[in-house]
This record gives sequence, structure tokens and C-alpha cells, in this order.
Amino acid sequence: MQIVKNIEELRSIIKWWRGEGHSIGLVPTMGYLHDGHKSLIEKAVSENDRVVVSDFVNPTQFGVNEDLSSYPRDIDRDAAICEAVGADVVFHPDPEEMYFPNHCTFVDMDRLTKGLCGKTRPTHFRGVCTVVSKLFNIVTPDRAYFGQKDAQQLAVIRRMVRDMNFGITIVGCPIVREADGLAMSSRNTYLNPKEREAALVLHKSLVLGEGMVHAGQKDAKKVKNAIRENIEKEPLAQVDYVEIVDVENLEPIDTIEGPFLAAVAVYIGKTRLIDNLKGE
Repeated sequence: MQIVKNIEELRSIIKWWRGEGHSIGLVPTMGYLHDGHKSLIEKAVSENDRVVVSDFVNPTQFGVNEDLSSYPRDIDRDAAICEAVGADVVFHPDPEEMYFPNHCTFVDMDRLTKGLCGKTRPTHFRGVCTVVSKLFNIVTPDRAYFGQKDAQQLAVIRRMVRDMNFGITIVGCPIVREADGLAMSSRNTYLNPKEREAALVLHKSLVLGEGMVHAGQKDAKKVKNAIRENIEKEPLAQVDYVEIVDVENLEPIDTIEGPFLAAVAVYIGKTRLIDNLKGE
């Protein structure tokens, strides 16, 4: 396995792979890999001849006063994980390699990026769409793999690929959780023991809402309020949002009559965590 920091070096590798007739999978990450990332890489390895894992903390998707400087990084650990599960290349560029000093071009999206995380992180998805587009242009993968934990991101990338005619298959993979239900996230490392325990309220509250729907409750507002009220019982939790939305267009729904997405963003102490649950 190789660690590549230069775009042109990676492009030369991709060209050689294409000449050999290999299919290529891409797993975009911001590094500090956990078992959720590992599951994405394993899926990519099982479905492609060659796999690239990008390991890049993308500055353009962080807003003012967000955790860009403190975001956890450990390229040696990440590379060991990637090699163990069969990735071929870890693409680990510096920000200066990905963005020219006077860059002024971005990929932006309307509608799908306005709600949920887009409400309080208005520039976040512009950064996501821009860096993922750049990775798609550099790697030219057949398939790219994203986790369902970032459900809005997955929906945004699917729509961008469709709208921009990228010709790439986007593979969504299930949320990977700790044994106690906490969704795996690199930001979980910020939590102290009390906060780690408090963070369990996210998944527990989503399961509560799912149970209401299974019991016949179709009023989305009642389900949403129940989820919020349960989260607010936790003293260390501060709700950013609780929403029940359509799984395709991410628009809020009033009545639950088919597939839906219950999504939450909650501050546990100073750490912002997201989680969601897809229901039928």
C-alpha cells in the first residue's frame, strides 16, 4: 500500500490502473479512522479491483470558530488500518496541494443543503461538495462510499452526482455503532466520560421515536416533540435540531406514511454530534 500526497502522482497511478482494466473504488474520509470508516473500506475492497482512501481534513467545510485546528489526526494509525483491510492507496494531501492560494471556485447546491445541518452550518456543504468534486476529478472512481450517519451529506452527494453527470455509483453504507448504541464518530474522542455517557441519549431518543411510529403514530410533529423532550431530559445535552424529513428530498413532513428520516444534531458539552434513523 502507498501513501500519496501529490495529485499528479495519484493520477499516474490511476492511469496505470485504468490501463490494466481495473475498477476503482474511493472512500473519502477526514482521517482519524474508526470501525465505521473501516466498514466503508471493506465494502469498497469487496466491490473493486483497486481502492483509494482519501485522508484529508478539508478546511473549506469548517465554519468560523469550528474545530478545524483541533480535529483529530493520526495518519500513521489511519494508514495501518487501511493496509490491514486491503486499500491500495491512501491519498493524504496537504491543504496547499488541494487548494491554490487564490482559489475562488466552489461547488454549491440549493435546497438539500438548506435544512438540517445546513441551517447552522451554512457554508459546510459548499465545502463538502467542492472537495468531493475535486476527489472525483482526481481519482475518477467507478464507485464512492459514504456512511449513512451523515445522512444529509449522503443525500447531497447523490444529488450532486446526478445533477453534474459524474457517472459514479454512490454506495451508502449502514451506521456503525458502539455496543451501547452510540454512532461511531471521530468527534467522540472529544467527550469526557460523563459526556460519553450523556451522548447515548441521541440514539435512545431516536429509538423512542421509531417505537412510536411502529405503534401507529403518524403525526410527525408528535414524534419529533417526543424525541426532543427525551433529549432535553439529559442535562449535558443542548439540541441543535430534531427533524422528521422525507428520505429523498430532506423536506420536513407532517404525516408519516412511508419511508422517513429522523435526524438529530445535539451538543454534548461543546461537542456537536449527529445521528439519524431511517424508518419505513
